[in-house]
Amino acid sequence: MSLAKNKIVFEDCRTSCVEIESFSILDNQSILITGGTGFIGKWLAEMISYINSASKVNIKLYLLGRDIAKFKGEVPHLAEKNFIYFIEQDVRYLHDLPSDINYIIHAAGSPDNREHVSDPLKTIETFYKGTQSLLDAASRIQDLKKIIHLSSHQVYGKNETEQLISENSFGPFEALNIANCYAESKRIAETLCSYYKNNLRLPIVILRPFSFIGPYQDIEKPWAINSFIRDAILGGPIRILGNGLTERSYLYASDMAYSILRTLIDGKIGEIYNLGSNTPISLNELAFKIQSLSATKMEILSKSSKENYLSISKLVPNTDKIIKDLNVKEIFTIDEAINRTILWNQLNKNN
Repeated sequence: MSLAKNKIVFEDCRTSCVEIESFSILDNQSILITGGTGFIGKWLAEMISYINSASKVNIKLYLLGRDIAKFKGEVPHLAEKNFIYFIEQDVRYLHDLPSDINYIIHAAGSPDNREHVSDPLKTIETFYKGTQSLLDAASRIQDLKKIIHLSSHQVYGKNETEQLISENSFGPFEALNIANCYAESKRIAETLCSYYKNNLRLPIVILRPFSFIGPYQDIEKPWAINSFIRDAILGGPIRILGNGLTERSYLYASDMAYSILRTLIDGKIGEIYNLGSNTPISLNELAFKIQSLSATKMEILSKSSKENYLSISKLVPNTDKIIKDLNVKEIFTIDEAINRTILWNQLNKNN
């Protein structure tokens, strides 16, 4: 089963990596990924592994995380790669980094709102103190070429229009609500990036991720698409909690990883780019799509506690800027993304 799972991910990387020759600039370069053992870190490691093997470049990869043993147990095929090195460290207390690092992708921290609500001070520390510690350490590296800081779409606040969210779109924001500690800490982390870029001349680019789908994403996480896929794998029913007209979009994981690495190469210093799919889909549509793509037919239950909603939540990015500047595009359709995610999770469950 593990070989079948790994084959899916390898094929995904090959499909998304449409301009593999562009990564020749990374030959004999070293990349550090904070949060390297998480969902994004795993996919970046998979994409770099594919690039190393398929194009014969030699990219050295440092993965920084708090639980290296867990990572090695989950993805042993990556743990045994001779180009991957591990740094077991809480990013909040980071001081020194290997001197040969050329690029940094800062992806530390969880977007899981349950963790933010249960320990808001830790959330704030991770993104404020963690980012400051990383940038201080980065400022002492001699041959540093670029830092990619992964922020969040939540910095935009509430979208009260029908428009896709561009990089300069900001809506209302309830600052005194402790539930917003994640978004607030992501905002201050962006401010730190601005300071270090302007005052210490660090070469920083900011990405604002939206929603993703794919292997390695824990289907127990409290997001609608994860819950729907979990329900489908378990045989249903699929439960819609809240307003089924809510609109989101989902970028497949290998497209995400490719876009991040292209930002590492072509992203313009000081710029901010949205990272996600620009194709909206409502929760109702998503549930019916997953139902239709599942081998076992099941019912869909709406568990909404409200009959009428005054507004519809819509969090979908305008991706014109990243497409124009970095020449990236969405390869996997939502149907393909769902199919491959269900297949991988079924194999993972059987394994």
